[in-house]
Amino acid sequence: MNLTLDILGKRADGYHELATVMHQINLVDRICLTKGGAGIKLSSNSVQIPDNEENLAYKAARLMYEKFALREGLQIYLEKNIPVGAGLAGGSTDAAAVIIGINKLFALHQELNSLLELGALIGSDVPFCIMGGTALAHGRGEILSPLGEGPELHMVLVKPDFQISTREIYQAFRLEKVLKSPDTTAFLAAWGNYDMINIAREMNNVLETVSLEEYPEIAAIKQQLLTAGALNTLMSGSGPSVFGLFANQTAAKEAFMKMRNQYPESFIVSSYRKGENHG
Repeated sequence: MNLTLDILGKRADGYHELATVMHQINLVDRICLTKGGAGIKLSSNSVQIPDNEENLAYKAARLMYEKFALREGLQIYLEKNIPVGAGLAGGSTDAAAVIIGINKLFALHQELNSLLELGALIGSDVPFCIMGGTALAHGRGEILSPLGEGPELHMVLVKPDFQISTREIYQAFRLEKVLKSPDTTAFLAAWGNYDMINIAREMNNVLETVSLEEYPEIAAIKQQLLTAGALNTLMSGSGPSVFGLFANQTAAKEAFMKMRNQYPESFIVSSYRKGENHG
């Protein structure tokens, strides 16, 4: 998810120049890779996702096969837990898992930088999803500066019952409509000091200038989370998912119990710590 998201301008290649703090949470998909069969086959527990080149996980597998001239067949099973079309980089996460998994399964021995470069060919968020943790991202989102571990964040994540086109939100974005841009320097200082109050205060996403105007329900969810005790709220990415940051896990659980009655796709989430069991 994005703890801050700033757009610095339009690039010559048509993309937007970003400055965003990205943070890995423990709402995860699970992917099983098995050698065998003919070609690449993808199946899933979700009917919402395609099983062909339109799926970033499939696309990532195809890239790895072409790059390293792999011949043996591959079965991919995707257990989808991250909401689809939620602004949470779920597809990018799946692609990242496939790249990492194929590297291990076929003993390709590629270093992290090589995997990051391959991920960037699939999508702007894929390199971060390969690296994980918390990072300041520039460029299209693929130029990463890892941050220290920082505090464990406790959040309630709410996905309303609709999806938003990322492309349409970025196309509708107008820099002149932004009244307050993220103070990335202040956020990074708060992060380094484990300062939850100022971490919350400095959370800001300039794409809200588009999404909140076009989708009033997002603003309503933000207000409900604040009423439930959130230190601050933010839309992740281009939306429509919204998260509230809470002072501790107990406060987050109490808010989650309130939100899930109205929004079935509500989740209590926290920072992802590598090596933990999130089953």
